[in-house]
Amino acid sequence: MLKNKLNKSFYTRDVITVAREALGKIFVRIENGEKLSGKIVEVEAYHGETDESAHSYFGVTKRNKVMFETGGLFYVYFIYGIHYCCNIVTGKQGEGDAVLLRGIEPLSGIEKMAFNRYNKSDISGIKRINLSNGPGKICQAFKINRDQNGINLTDNTIYLLDNEKVKEKEIASKKRIGIKRSKDLQWRFYIKNNQYVSKK
Repeated sequence: MLKNKLNKSFYTRDVITVAREALGKIFVRIENGEKLSGKIVEVEAYHGETDESAHSYFGVTKRNKVMFETGGLFYVYFIYGIHYCCNIVTGKQGEGDAVLLRGIEPLSGIEKMAFNRYNKSDISGIKRINLSNGPGKICQAFKINRDQNGINLTDNTIYLLDNEKVKEKEIASKKRIGIKRSKDLQWRFYIKNNQYVSKK
């Protein structure tokens, strides 16, 4: 059964709603004509106005300006001098809200994801669970870097497909990982018992 690409209206709502409803949706990246895809199983919400851990909390910079656009764009940043992280911009223009992708369950293009992660043609000894169970791993597996920053998620390079909605009883809400400010907010959401969640 063909799944429909999510349109602009999905992304222009409040960040918590988009974060929760992004769970279960299919993330797609077209790389050199090949389709890499996976089910989103873990996310974190960041609210620019009230959330001190959001990159946008202290205003617009060259790095974070994509966050202040109308929802439906892709925000990619480099962290710790090591890896990239990717986000879905949400809400209205000027709000500075985004949803970090933390865990994806691979569905298609798995060999290509493994090659992107490990630079190996033989993936027989590679554990599939380690391909995309973390924000940095996602960007490696799907070959995402700053070149993808600002991409429109309603176009044909990176986008989300609709999928069966995850039931509320199957969603866990916890504190976000690795932040020092606004750390008590329960804005990390994930699908319970999914092995591709980065940290149980």
